[in-house]
Amino acid sequence: MGMIGNLAGAAGAVSALGDAAKGVAEVFVPSATKRMELSAQAQTAALEQFGVEFQNASDGWFDRLVNGLNRLPRPLLAFGTIGLFVYAMTNPQDFALRMVGLNAVPEPLWWLLGAVVAFYFGARETYYFRNRPISVPPALGGAAAQLREDNPALQDWRSS
Repeated sequence: MGMIGNLAGAAGAVSALGDAAKGVAEVFVPSATKRMELSAQAQTAALEQFGVEFQNASDGWFDRLVNGLNRLPRPLLAFGTIGLFVYAMTNPQDFALRMVGLNAVPEPLWWLLGAVVAFYFGARETYYFRNRPISVPPALGGAAAQLREDNPALQDWRSS
């Protein structure tokens, strides 16, 4: 560093030379830190926008109707499957005739039905998995609360 300082003249010149090199380098390779900061700002803006959408939850008749309809598929599938067993026992000839009809359904349509059902139940499972309550074992109840209060990173996160 002594030789560079002698060549450039002083410590301020070396600092200016380093800043100039950094500026030239950022022209060819974007700053990863700046990219991360911009990404965090965009994500924060999107989350704030989503939060605004759910601030005023309406409980009108239409919302209640849609919530009720959203709860129907699982019981209908469960009771429908049990109903097929009852139907097969009470009227085997008609049941066999309808199963022949199901056998005529093309395979790609079965794949499509499987994808729809898998995505429906997968989305529900993912929703409940992400929004599950966090349980603390009884033995750690007081200690876990103390750990949460003593965590400076958590306090900083809560304040922002």
